[in-house]
Amino acid sequence: MKKVEDYIRSIPDFPEPGIIFRDVTSILQDADGFKLAIDEMKKLLEGVEFDVIAGAESRGFILGAPLAYALGKPFVLIRKAGKLPCETISKSYDLEYGSATIEMHKDAITPGQKVVIVDDLIATGGTIEAAASLVEQLDGEVVKIVFLMELAGLKGREKLAKYDVEAVVTYEGK
Repeated sequence: MKKVEDYIRSIPDFPEPGIIFRDVTSILQDADGFKLAIDEMKKLLEGVEFDVIAGAESRGFILGAPLAYALGKPFVLIRKAGKLPCETISKSYDLEYGSATIEMHKDAITPGQKVVIVDDLIATGGTIEAAASLVEQLDGEVVKIVFLMELAGLKGREKLAKYDVEAVVTYEGK
């Protein structure tokens, strides 16, 4: 029986020499791989009480929406700045080279809601740390953060230390 990591394509020396890029598109392009990925993420939520799933643009949408559907939960979009049509809250954060801003509708989370945040990959943790901050600005509670993959060598978990974080597949390197 195949495991999720069997569907992940590893591309050496991308985007620069010495880096192994872990490609999620190879999972999405295979119906069995995609189903397995969602099923494995779903297992990470067994026994967790929550009200809503939030996903970060864009691969968090791809994984979070079917997960929300499978669990009968609503799905909230966390988008790049300027993409949402209604009143938003925003959070800026640092990237390796520069900065970025993400937004969420101001009415996406109601006070006291328990939220699971979903994304494809935890690397340095900056995007999801900002996403969790948005949830908390709206008085929601982040009860779990779930990733398909983790690059443990980039120490993103350290930024998210106050949260319950799990990944389906963990790679020790960068």
